[in-house]
Amino acid sequence: MKQDTLEGRAKTKNGVKRLCFSGFCILLEILFVIVMLTKLNRYAEFVNLLTRILAGGLVLGLYASNKTSSMKMPWIILILIFPIMGVGLYLMIGLNGGTRKMRIRYKEIDDTILPLLPENQETLGRLNEKNPKAGNIAYYIKKNANYPVYQNTDVTYYSEAVKGLESQLEELSKAESFIFMEYHAIEDAQAWYMIQKVLEERVQAGVEVRIFYDDMGSIGFINTDFIKKLENVGIQCRVFNPFMPGLNVFLNNRDHRKITVIDGKIGFIGGYNLANEYFNFTHPYGQWKDTGIRLEGDAVRSLTITFLEMWNAVNDKDKNDTNFEKYLLPYEYHAEQSGFIQPYADSPMDDEQVGEEVYISMINKAEKYCWFMTPYLIITDEMMHAMCLAAKRGVDVRIITPGIPDKKLIYSVTRSFYHGLVKDGVRIFEWTPGFCHAKMSVADDCMATCGTINLDYRSLYHHFENGCFMADCSAVTLIREDLEATMKECCEVTEKYSSGNSAYLRLGQLFMRLFAGLL
Repeated sequence: MKQDTLEGRAKTKNGVKRLCFSGFCILLEILFVIVMLTKLNRYAEFVNLLTRILAGGLVLGLYASNKTSSMKMPWIILILIFPIMGVGLYLMIGLNGGTRKMRIRYKEIDDTILPLLPENQETLGRLNEKNPKAGNIAYYIKKNANYPVYQNTDVTYYSEAVKGLESQLEELSKAESFIFMEYHAIEDAQAWYMIQKVLEERVQAGVEVRIFYDDMGSIGFINTDFIKKLENVGIQCRVFNPFMPGLNVFLNNRDHRKITVIDGKIGFIGGYNLANEYFNFTHPYGQWKDTGIRLEGDAVRSLTITFLEMWNAVNDKDKNDTNFEKYLLPYEYHAEQSGFIQPYADSPMDDEQVGEEVYISMINKAEKYCWFMTPYLIITDEMMHAMCLAAKRGVDVRIITPGIPDKKLIYSVTRSFYHGLVKDGVRIFEWTPGFCHAKMSVADDCMATCGTINLDYRSLYHHFENGCFMADCSAVTLIREDLEATMKECCEVTEKYSSGNSAYLRLGQLFMRLFAGLL
């Protein structure tokens, strides 16, 4: 079995670059010590004191910052023990959120485009009246991410990515006005060929088609002339944060979103990228488990806005939209379902971790159960505390992780969290058929999420992400049923990690666990 995946290889490339720079910083630390001992021996005490003062000032600033302790402590320890290396790494990696120029650009486009979303206060009021705990979370999303909650929207849940692909191909072929597609990774192979064929046909019919992908997510899997190939057939294409050797080496903030919008009427989101492995056309790690949802109705407006934000903010040199309204025309639709739907996006350009807060809020509000599926489990102390506290008060908290990992190192870090969770009553299941890449949660048969947000630091703090919060709709029940069916295919490892050798962390795991937020 080929131990390799599209997304895994992309992350490995990024990881190698991080490792190289880390090595460079370590070398600087060693050179500093050597110079201190040989050339600056008489000034060693003064230089050392000055270095410690500068490092101490940075540490105080970090300590006072509005960040979770899980993100602050590794940097504080690293800077205090190895000031040269620690400061160098922090300046290049730790200052998350992109450059000041990027922040300004995103704020400008958000100030223009987010007000085009409806307030929908009446809908929020109805949700609060019917389901107060879900209404409370919906209020948080609206207040802090600006995305409203909708009704008049039908949701279709896909328990397999290939089912989502089949539906997308069918709906894409019916597009009349525009098609927007934003994905972390695109592989120029079988799955994409099927999509591109339909896109070319719609371009010939006069449909505007835009493709947006993350360069690091797709690097090595599409040719350098991919954009030119698309533009030659009339498809507009832009790249997020393109990799340029020697410049912006680390590309810490990636576009991890997965969105398709058709005519502003139908939208698709989920965990899968546009690559063969996600649809089980190839099997690098046994079976691949991924999920998604189809939206039709008013809530698609939020997906359209999310795409237009990235398209227009990615590069100030591009020719951007001046008329957004033509993509936001009213859609006369009468939904068959009566549930509440709230697509939302999370951005590292602000200081609000929307994805994490939604998960923690669901855990805190749960009274009977709260279940998760995630490919990686590298969580903050705050989220771990919320899960453990919920389990202690009698809530059935369960987490499904892969049985076959795509990256053994990250899998080791994932497993290092098991004991701290299971000792307080959280149940852990590993999906033995292969790699589960889906990112979902469900609680109390009344609310659920589906999207791109993993339970790991990268998704929760560094990447552009998107998801959908759902309450009192059929998709919530279907997600619960899918998780129940998936758990029957799992090996429950709760007991294994509650006692015995597996419960105790090795030195290497302790080290990786401490610095997991820097990976």
